[in-house]
Amino acid sequence: MKKLNELIDVKYDVEIGGIKTNSKDVVPNDLFICTDRGTLDRHEFIDDAISRGASAIIVKKDVGEKSVPIIKVDNPNDILPVVCSKFYDEPDKKLTMIGVTGTDGKTSVSTMIQTLLGDEICGYIGTNGYSCSKFNKDTNNTTPDSDKLYGYFDEFLKSGCKYCSMEVCSEALLLGRVKNIEYDISIHTNITSEHLNSHGTLENYVRDKCKLFRQTKKNGYCILNKDDEHFDEVKNASNGKVLTYGKDPDNDLYFKDIKILPGRTLFKINYKNEEYEIDSPMAGMFNVYNLSAALLTLFALGFSFNEIKPKISKLHVSGRLEMIDMGQNFYVMVDYAHTPNGITKLLEYVKELPVRRRIVVIGQAGERDAYKRKEVGEIVVKNCDLAIFTYEDPRSENPRDIIEMMIEKIKDTYNNYEIVIDRSKAIKRAIDISGEKDIVLVLGKGNETYEKLKDKVIYFNDIEEVKKALKERLNKVNNK
Repeated sequence: MKKLNELIDVKYDVEIGGIKTNSKDVVPNDLFICTDRGTLDRHEFIDDAISRGASAIIVKKDVGEKSVPIIKVDNPNDILPVVCSKFYDEPDKKLTMIGVTGTDGKTSVSTMIQTLLGDEICGYIGTNGYSCSKFNKDTNNTTPDSDKLYGYFDEFLKSGCKYCSMEVCSEALLLGRVKNIEYDISIHTNITSEHLNSHGTLENYVRDKCKLFRQTKKNGYCILNKDDEHFDEVKNASNGKVLTYGKDPDNDLYFKDIKILPGRTLFKINYKNEEYEIDSPMAGMFNVYNLSAALLTLFALGFSFNEIKPKISKLHVSGRLEMIDMGQNFYVMVDYAHTPNGITKLLEYVKELPVRRRIVVIGQAGERDAYKRKEVGEIVVKNCDLAIFTYEDPRSENPRDIIEMMIEKIKDTYNNYEIVIDRSKAIKRAIDISGEKDIVLVLGKGNETYEKLKDKVIYFNDIEEVKKALKERLNKVNNK
């Protein structure tokens, strides 16, 4: 509990037990803050928050007198992180803060860092929830808003963590969710065209990504991918000491002698003129980059390779290259890849595997980056034997309209695709038609546990759907 006048300069000393921006989450003694996130006016929910027990309200508009203190400010969005930080006694300043941003690879790099540091001392926040050795919980967003984020930091501290490795998505940077956090280390994976529905242009998207590196402490580190085409822009925005990774010897850490095998990658890294051999369970060239970023982060934190090496074999990222084996004579992989770059890199890796046919189940999200749908459809059919187009978070859009956009460029020249709108049926179709040494790739959602359909969110998990379809197929075979 805190007094309201301990959190903000007001005369009121009412007790505050929590901070909320969604009236549905309010419980007695909460402070309700009417933030503006562009989708709805939180001021409309003040009476609901009060009815649920809110003890004070922070607003931007005149709302008249209420039964609880009303504090009017210029911008509730700016007040939110300040109040949250004070409420939890500035937990972000007590943790070593590590932020990872980029179009692809955020989840992999931030999870790798947690694994290499150890989840008993490092918390993770991102697409796969928030976790440490004491718990593993879901989140509503890759990078949640301050009312939740600072609570997560506090949980990490109370669980014995010293580090926080978190994904920092472009939307969070755009909306100022992490505006008041100073990062000890910030990491750049790559930047390709994405989320232009929110940012408007690629230039805006890059600019918002760069905010993370401006928020890095001067005595901190900016870990940058020198092979990325936007490297110079990120470097120019970097406030901390710049360390680079990539394929050329002019990097602080560079990699060479790469051997990509099914489910395994062998390569060497060179750091400070010392060469180390890496045997990684994370397959693919993209994971050479991801692991290099994670390793350079650990080196920057002062860890030696001998301390890191035993943990490399434990690397695993849920929903990334997730192989599902239930005894079938073909392969099934679930992966989060949903951007043109991510899908291209993944299919390039799969091309090198000793498989017969490549069957891809994929869709594209509604109300998001419609411009890339045709590009994704073309990439997939050109690099697989059969594509099964289905829905993926269609939201208010008609799933068939999304799929029609995906096949617009290919329908007159390619016939190696099918349309199965229901995602569960699409996954089952792919499993049922697979033969020995085929590989089924279920892309776009990874280990996420929802689908956004029109005005509702339903529980849905690709890995569970794959297992259900495999079980049904294997039962049919065994009962013959």
